[in-house]
Amino acid sequence: MDSQLLLLNKTNALIKPPQFSFFASSKSRYNPSSTFSLGCKLKRAMCAMKSYRLSELSNAEVESLKARPRIDFSSIFGTVNPIVDDVRQRGDDAVKDYTAKFDKVKLDKIVENVSELPDPELEAAVREAFDVAYDNIYAFHLAQRSDEKSIENMKGVRCKRVARSIGSVGLYVPGGTAVLPSTALMLAIPAQIAGCKTVVLATPPSQDGSICKEVLYCAKKAGVTHILKAGGAQAISAMAWGTDSCPKVEKIFGPGNQYVTAAKMILQNSEAMISIDMPAGPSEVLVIADRYASPVHIAADLLSQAEHGPDSQVVLVVAGDGVDMKTIEEEISKQCQSLPRGEYASKALSHSFTVFARDMVEALSFSNLYAPEHLIINVKDAEKWESFIENAGSVFLGPWTPESVGDYASGTNHVLPTYGYARMYGGVSLDSFQKYMTVQSLTEEGLRMLGPYVATMAEVEGLDAHKRAVTLRLQDIEARQVSNMT
Repeated sequence: MDSQLLLLNKTNALIKPPQFSFFASSKSRYNPSSTFSLGCKLKRAMCAMKSYRLSELSNAEVESLKARPRIDFSSIFGTVNPIVDDVRQRGDDAVKDYTAKFDKVKLDKIVENVSELPDPELEAAVREAFDVAYDNIYAFHLAQRSDEKSIENMKGVRCKRVARSIGSVGLYVPGGTAVLPSTALMLAIPAQIAGCKTVVLATPPSQDGSICKEVLYCAKKAGVTHILKAGGAQAISAMAWGTDSCPKVEKIFGPGNQYVTAAKMILQNSEAMISIDMPAGPSEVLVIADRYASPVHIAADLLSQAEHGPDSQVVLVVAGDGVDMKTIEEEISKQCQSLPRGEYASKALSHSFTVFARDMVEALSFSNLYAPEHLIINVKDAEKWESFIENAGSVFLGPWTPESVGDYASGTNHVLPTYGYARMYGGVSLDSFQKYMTVQSLTEEGLRMLGPYVATMAEVEGLDAHKRAVTLRLQDIEARQVSNMT
């Protein structure tokens, strides 16, 4: 890591991270080779992450650090829109064609009914690992069920809010450079608890057209009803529009590459009438470390997200003095070189950076501004800082809580908002698979008490039919009372 600080004054120019926008211009300014060095060089012990000292930056310069790597979505939309339209028109045939084109797999059948598939055979240790993860994820999401609450606002005026499951949901499990059966658990378990009737899981097929056995195991265990053997924009489109063999869904969940993200964005604003879980992009982590944190652990945590792909971003925030940066640099380089996915990690580090904060207050202030998908607080007495965290997808407190546990088996969900959307979105939860209805019921006495106020408000707004819906009932009540008295 090139840890030379950019001690900025009015004559210095901040080297800004590349800007990100979902609606970037077709001429993206992002060029990894023009602003940043490559990162971890796999053949020599070097790692280059830009470094900044927060106390030396202006507010505008600090703000610029929250930007993510820019993605040219205008050109991506141009690629994805024809796929979305083609799948709408040709259904299964279009999905087969795109699977052959992009995944190099020819399929006779794109959808499998899970109940008809044999149980996959897994090694005992692998099965046990997924079983433990299932139990923890199930327990955590089951605990999110809330009791139905009813309140009597006025005598005879009762209101409540009730939950109902979304009838049909689509779950996207990425393939590509790494198959993620853990995502199948993260998405299917809350759908199972919520009681969703139709659960379609889409994942790219293996080269022989089969389904990854670990994905299948998780899908069967967590109540998935159908598996769509497709990835990319074509899979999202098939679930959104529905095809002869793929049920149409009402909400689509799951992370994916830029083409998957673009398809979700297009389809949620289309005649397909679907919703999506959240805007999501490449993985990211922000690590806050002090002098008590192990350099080995810091490096491992940064690389655990960097290895997801070249468009991931990792940020190290150094809180206070005494942190051994030289050892951290050496560890990042050493560990990066030994990773099978070291090339991906290297490229991710090229648009990642370190910031130096005077103390934990400044460190957390920057973290809240950045709003990371994953936030690791590897400092002494980490728990006492929890109440200061405002914006993060998922938080990992203390030296013995690597982000990996949340990715797999602690119980929390790993489908989280990225690109700063943690400022207004939370991660996938049981609530994500439910919708809520409000219910009110009034007695005769309740309408007599509340009705006149409603009639007055309707009159103010000039909505006479609203007023009459109340006053005609009040007249009936009054007439009945008079009749009972005679």
